[in-house]
Amino acid sequence: MKNVIEAFYTGLSELDADKMVSCYHNDIVFEDPGFGVLEGERAKGMWRMLCKSAQNFKVEFSQVQANDQTGSAHWEAWYTFSQTGRRVHNVIDAKFEFKDGKIIKHTDHFNLHRWASQAIGWKGKLLGGTLFFKKKLMQQTNRMLDKFITS
Repeated sequence: MKNVIEAFYTGLSELDADKMVSCYHNDIVFEDPGFGVLEGERAKGMWRMLCKSAQNFKVEFSQVQANDQTGSAHWEAWYTFSQTGRRVHNVIDAKFEFKDGKIIKHTDHFNLHRWASQAIGWKGKLLGGTLFFKKKLMQQTNRMLDKFITS
């Protein structure tokens, strides 16, 4: 299953959402601090949206490990946050579960406060570690995803 994780991140590095989502099971459950929990087509749509809107994007992945049931990887992304024009370097640890040779559960962990400080600036530094910020961010990212999916 290591090859599935590597194919997923190769797709991300090429901003090829179709390659990425082909690694996902139809019943995929994705979770991260920025979007919360996304299932099925919403999880796939998130990657399509992010690949389409990426600016000055670069990704590197490493420490890929997997067996038939679970896997993990470390990845780092550098990009320009479109809403502020600020440069971000996000450091992420991912966990995976597999079913039928595909990723059925994908959980990304990263420091939201660190991300918010880079992406938003002083307001992110001040509020990025709060539950209030996390909730507002998830509302905003999910609204953007809804708009992308319906357009």
